[in-house]
Amino acid sequence: MVQVSMTVNGKAVSASVDPRTLLVQFLRENLRLTGTHVGCDTSQCGACVVHVDGVSAKSCTVLAVQAAGCNILTIEGLAAADGTLHPMQEMFREHHALQCGFCTPGMVMSAID
Repeated sequence: MVQVSMTVNGKAVSASVDPRTLLVQFLRENLRLTGTHVGCDTSQCGACVVHVDGVSAKSCTVLAVQAAGCNILTIEGLAAADGTLHPMQEMFREHHALQCGFCTPGMVMSAID
């Protein structure tokens, strides 16, 4: 096990993880941020996209230890504290760009970048 620390959605977080833990697993299983999805297990679909230091990245291809010290932004961190959606989220909602919704968080994060 290794200790990882990073900032996720503006909050400092730390945990002890297996060195093979993917960032997507860390976000979903350790932090319970389930808006980031695993859609394909082959790094093709983009359902797992988050921002790492301001750049979109497929979190299924990044180890949690590689993200140590980074600023991570997930779909949960986009909306304002008062619940106001990010403009991109609002446009997806307004224009019904949701399909089934499973990959929408990754599409929103990709579109913002």
